[in-house]
Amino acid sequence: MTQDAKPHSNPEDAAITAAIEKAKAAEHDTLKYHLLGPSLTKAGQDSVDQQKVSEIIYNASKGSKFFDNEEHKDKNLTQKIEKILARKKQLEKTDLASDLRRAEEYIATLELSRDLSQTVVHIDCDAFYAAVEELDRPELKDVPMAVGKGVLTTCNYHARKFGCRSGMAGFVAMKLCPHLICLPLNFEKYTAKAQEVRAILADYDPRFESASIDEAYLNITDYCEEHQIDPEEAVVQLRSQVAEQTKITISAGIAANAKIAKIASNRNKPNGQFRVANDRATILAFMRDLPTRKVNGIGRVFERELDAIGVKTCGDIYAQRAYLSKLFGHKAFQFLMQCYLGLGRTNVQPAEEHERKSVGTESTFRDMSDRHELRAKLRWIAEELEKDLARTQFKGRTLVLKIKLHTYEVLTRQVVVPKAVSSADDLYTYALPMMSKLEREIPGMKLRLMGLRCTHLVSTKKGGDVDFFGVRRLESHSTGSAALKRANTDDEGWEIWPEEAEFEAAALEQEQQDEIESNEEQPYQQDTPTKAEAKEEDQEEINIEDRNRRLKHGREIRPNPAPSSSSPASSKPKKDEPKEEASWPCPICGLPQAAQDQAFNTHIDFCLSRQTIKDVARGDTTSSAPMKRKVSATGKEKEGGRKKLFFGR
Repeated sequence: MTQDAKPHSNPEDAAITAAIEKAKAAEHDTLKYHLLGPSLTKAGQDSVDQQKVSEIIYNASKGSKFFDNEEHKDKNLTQKIEKILARKKQLEKTDLASDLRRAEEYIATLELSRDLSQTVVHIDCDAFYAAVEELDRPELKDVPMAVGKGVLTTCNYHARKFGCRSGMAGFVAMKLCPHLICLPLNFEKYTAKAQEVRAILADYDPRFESASIDEAYLNITDYCEEHQIDPEEAVVQLRSQVAEQTKITISAGIAANAKIAKIASNRNKPNGQFRVANDRATILAFMRDLPTRKVNGIGRVFERELDAIGVKTCGDIYAQRAYLSKLFGHKAFQFLMQCYLGLGRTNVQPAEEHERKSVGTESTFRDMSDRHELRAKLRWIAEELEKDLARTQFKGRTLVLKIKLHTYEVLTRQVVVPKAVSSADDLYTYALPMMSKLEREIPGMKLRLMGLRCTHLVSTKKGGDVDFFGVRRLESHSTGSAALKRANTDDEGWEIWPEEAEFEAAALEQEQQDEIESNEEQPYQQDTPTKAEAKEEDQEEINIEDRNRRLKHGREIRPNPAPSSSSPASSKPKKDEPKEEASWPCPICGLPQAAQDQAFNTHIDFCLSRQTIKDVARGDTTSSAPMKRKVSATGKEKEGGRKKLFFGR
């Protein structure tokens, strides 16, 4: 065949080629969206050309290890979505009547739990770190500025108009806004200012819940009743007080529960507030058109999965209710139905009172492979974890080692220790064998992250925290029916929302992890002049240390300050409050008893009976009948259970 006699291209081949090119383009589109990062929904981004931003991030990171890792994750997610769609196609051919019925029954149950009696407020400081820096340098208020060198921790609203946002690599931000001014971090300054804000919040709800250094939840139901004030008016007063006393502004969301309050706080930023009325119809309308990504607990990955099956807004969830459990699992189904209905928790309590599942610390660093350096880093992390365990007053029965290879692959190993541990010596001793085994499994192992975490926690708090059987006692922090409404309730009370908490915690952890990964690949790793290598390495160490400190600092939990008696909020006349009667907790059953010696001793005698101990062990503490004496076959009385303690058969 001569060169001029080329065969005509096959139309089928051309179609296949076109389909492949289209698939590649779609694949890169999803990758570009993924590269936008976890803070895409931050306030001030609405007018930004996100396609332009994604192109800049894509081109700036292309060819790096970070890019390769993100591309790999994006391909895996695409494959997962393909499986989800294939599964949904199969389900469409089956009878889903029973699934539909169960979904409707669950929706009906959730509706019965709807509580519209509470007023929850989510407070969020506006561009907090940047706002604090602007107090010392007022000239920065009118120009684009950010805090953080290698990684932006936050930026003012002028910078956000260019697409800059928290969690973004500094070199990417400079490409978006070449005249951006970046300041170094000053954690002491931010902590001091946060304490000023927290002192004011305590006047409105002494049991407010810190979500991070610059945001908190308050339940102002009692405050509004006591001061005869409308919730919106109370929040205006609170925001004015913060602005006047601290010189920074805050935004607020007001709603019937924490989930909606958090979403609402982002509506009128900066220095604004938004209320979703405590009305079922209003709540359903608010959630109907809300993009799923706006919900705390739905991140980039889950958003793409939901979008693939046609769920773009919370209102779309209902139409897919019969499929959700089979496609994403039962917990995801429950969480999504709560989102559709606009339901969430109403109890607000100090963050330190939430039950902790684990305590851990991790550190990012330059690629490290030297055996002695890795052990020194492991020892340092053990010492840091010892400090965190001492601060939170816990020990752990399970120790987890986490590493990230230089290829960004994350591996974890865990060991159940023979005793609960908290000291650096013990932590290092039990972690070292796991590290050594990994070194044998991965010759030439090179790491860029290492972490230790304790799970299956045991409290080290002294006295009063656990009862005779090692069960944590519920502490009474306030009196009256309002306090009972705000306390965690049992399964019949519909107040605990474990799925919501789990999804929010998982989303937060993923957001932090994404933020770390998206900024570990700095520009000097691509085209760094040889003469500047030493200087760049020094800067890298500073950037990494700033990142590690910031992630830990921003989530640090501090005890709530006491309300100020001289504040305007507490100077208004309050309703007469019932006096709390003195009580003593029983050391056996943990229930409060009247503070009277004779009655208290009688109760303890009663609790020490064999039958009562059995009841308590079974969780039955409702019995209050006096102890009966057993009568033997001979007619003689026998004291029930006073001679020895007996558990079980």
